[in-house]
Amino acid sequence: LCHIAQVIKGDNDVLLKGVGDKSAIEEVKHILDTARRAATRREVFHTDFLTPPVLKESMIVLQKLADVKAVAQGGYPQAERCRLSIGHSEVLTNDPNVVAAINISGNFSFQPCSHGDFLGAILGKGIAREKLGDIILQGEKGAHVLIVPELVDFLMSTLDKVANVSVSCTQIPLLALEYEPPRTQSFKTVEASLRVDALASAGFKISRSKLVNLISNGDVRVNWTTVTKNGTTLKTGDIVSVSGKGRLKIGEINSTKKGKVCCGTH
Repeated sequence: LCHIAQVIKGDNDVLLKGVGDKSAIEEVKHILDTARRAATRREVFHTDFLTPPVLKESMIVLQKLADVKAVAQGGYPQAERCRLSIGHSEVLTNDPNVVAAINISGNFSFQPCSHGDFLGAILGKGIAREKLGDIILQGEKGAHVLIVPELVDFLMSTLDKVANVSVSCTQIPLLALEYEPPRTQSFKTVEASLRVDALASAGFKISRSKLVNLISNGDVRVNWTTVTKNGTTLKTGDIVSVSGKGRLKIGEINSTKKGKVCCGTH
């Protein structure tokens, strides 16, 4: 009863104390304020696309609020970036349609384009990053892009090139999205430290020097935040992603008799 009373009075500090990712606190606080308005007005509010850490922390906090329901949608089951629809449990009865999909097609046979190329082309049209969800590469055919519905017409009418490749854009239903289900593989490695350059090079089976170069280029992220230092220390549960190579999750960590660390990843 005491906890509920504090929540009703608008004391965010009680709820935000449990946020594990401190870099997400400000965004979670804003979402918490949105949830309060939704509960008071009995309306449904929709966030922009959220990063995985913010989405995770927000869902944990919102579960502590009575009579508020939150639905996360990214367009397909494995979506990293999702929107939250928040409302009173009586008004948020169905999943709102707040994510749209666009197919960007062109001849990429002779000039393959990366995730960054598509993202840069879209942002170059003045669209904010938070209005975009995942970008699903389609090889030589182009890419599928998730976006807020209100910007579909604008993007289709303005985007005509990605890098130097001419493209055309058409809206497609979410059921037409083409994506590969994630493939997982577990393994163990013994390293001298828990540095990201050591564990990631072992996990992705690339040389440590190449991993260092990838970090310098901004292609390595830990828990979806770009890493800038080779010596960043990892812990159990951390997710390391490398552009174009997938991601790995740090499992149980044990020390060996010789002072090294044995780490399970998948």
